[in-house]
Amino acid sequence: MFPRVILNGTLIKKSQQKKKISPCNYKERFFVLDTQDLKYSERRLGKKPTLKGSIQLSTIKCVEAVITDVPIPCNYKYPFQVFYDNYYLYIFAPDNDCRQTWIKALKEETKQNNLVTKFHPNFWINGKWECCQQKQKLATGCRVYDPVDFGRLIVIPFQYHFPDVTQSKSYQLISPPMYIFDNKSSGKNTKVQLFILIIKMLLKSMICEMKCSHFGGLTWLHLLSLQGKEGGFMVRDSSQAGFYTVSVFTRAPGVKHYQIRQTETKPASFYLADKYLFNTIPELILYHQHNAAGLITRLRHPITPNGAYSQEVSHSPQDQWEEIKPEELTLGQELGSGQFGVVVEGKWREKKVAVKMMKEGFISEEDFKDEAKVTMKLFHCKLVQLYGVCTQRSPICLVFEFMHNGCLSDYLKTRRGRLSPNVMLGMCLDVCEGMAYLESSNFIHRDLAARNCLVSKNNEVKVSDFGMTRFVFDDQYTSSQCSKFPVKWSPPEVLRYSKFSSKSDVWSFGVVMWEVYNEGRFPYENRTNAEVMDSLNAGQRLLMPRLAPKSVHLLMEECWEEKPEDRPTFAVLLHELASLSDL
Repeated sequence: MFPRVILNGTLIKKSQQKKKISPCNYKERFFVLDTQDLKYSERRLGKKPTLKGSIQLSTIKCVEAVITDVPIPCNYKYPFQVFYDNYYLYIFAPDNDCRQTWIKALKEETKQNNLVTKFHPNFWINGKWECCQQKQKLATGCRVYDPVDFGRLIVIPFQYHFPDVTQSKSYQLISPPMYIFDNKSSGKNTKVQLFILIIKMLLKSMICEMKCSHFGGLTWLHLLSLQGKEGGFMVRDSSQAGFYTVSVFTRAPGVKHYQIRQTETKPASFYLADKYLFNTIPELILYHQHNAAGLITRLRHPITPNGAYSQEVSHSPQDQWEEIKPEELTLGQELGSGQFGVVVEGKWREKKVAVKMMKEGFISEEDFKDEAKVTMKLFHCKLVQLYGVCTQRSPICLVFEFMHNGCLSDYLKTRRGRLSPNVMLGMCLDVCEGMAYLESSNFIHRDLAARNCLVSKNNEVKVSDFGMTRFVFDDQYTSSQCSKFPVKWSPPEVLRYSKFSSKSDVWSFGVVMWEVYNEGRFPYENRTNAEVMDSLNAGQRLLMPRLAPKSVHLLMEECWEEKPEDRPTFAVLLHELASLSDL
């Protein structure tokens, strides 16, 4: 009987043969956890994945997060450790949720093993353990190991849209600190201390609610209308006791109100206009700050009680981009142009870069900075990286990593007849991996196509323009404006109702796969947008590409299911494509 795959994904592995921490010791690997082994492979475009290592689950003695103050010289900043036989494997995840998912799965599969009683919570560096300073690598750990505790770090984000405790007129969007509570560092009083911390948080919340109970309707209406800024919003008490309302300003029709609703399921989920469900209200607000998703506009600018715009909620150190000085940036030849502006080749700090110069009047400086903040928050090896912005020159511009082989659609066309099935599958895997990350971040691309994917010097495909799309489609273009609307990459619900979601991105990904296996051909060639819409309404789909295996075409068809809920997630697609690459 074949082992069952439990989890897979791209992580970064630290070399076990090197003593010092340096960037060259960190390698991107595709990890697969099944019911027997933890395996990791190197994936190279055009070649079958090469197995680089395999650990039998029965040999694992400890799986835990690594908590350290040591600077981590790779893109993934969330390390965890696997101790097996007499070796330590250090693995780095892109975010804490991903790290906890892997730790939970590994602990569940190894909880019956011959486990250690204590472990080292920090790294082994320069011949000693950073946590306890012991100089023997196999020395007994300094922290008690709990094989069934999946979350040694209890992270209480406290990044809530709490009412302002110093005012009695309005909610204020604030960004309080994140509390990280280590439930194994505090001895016997751990549960007591955690309980006290939670009670303090609840008390603060209750006080805030009582303070806001005197908030008058004329005040918030006045504040929103007075500012007159598109997307200005507040979260306030609803007229219905026990509920909250989001009030948002638009130039037409003015102030619009959305009650935050709850599902009847247990535990309840929160949603606004459409049922995009979230576990907490802060998650809901954060999502709609980046995606309208049924609202009249996205929630662009939180407003404070004094009528000012509060700072955007901060979630990571990457929120602060680098402001690039004009004199540091050298511009070269034009690489391409589109609805956002012109992209030119450039040089910045001896590094070759791509510079996206925005069209004059196309986007305000404030919205431009919003785009930069979003792009900086979304960091993944399969997304084109933003280095910084330049607002001190006209036109304002974004500075990205340079992708030597240009956009994927052109790359495919120039290499027709020279791309193997493995190369094509690798391209689809790259795009799917980037989109799976966007999906996990509750972010919608809305214009996924081969033209918006770029190819690196090493022939790696990365997703681009994932931060700009909301400025083009958010409340500006609907399906009636076909000249600027990506009709041939859009699903029925977008064409009919302009309803975007991760599942509409999945449809677009199916078209991208079709483009790849047709070597850059334009979908629905020689057909107008109106004809395409008619054929989709009649249930017709793109034909199977000649170069596509039947298994890949079946995945395309799954992406093109009529109902969004019948389409797979990107996480499922990634697993299916990875399975095909192993055949």
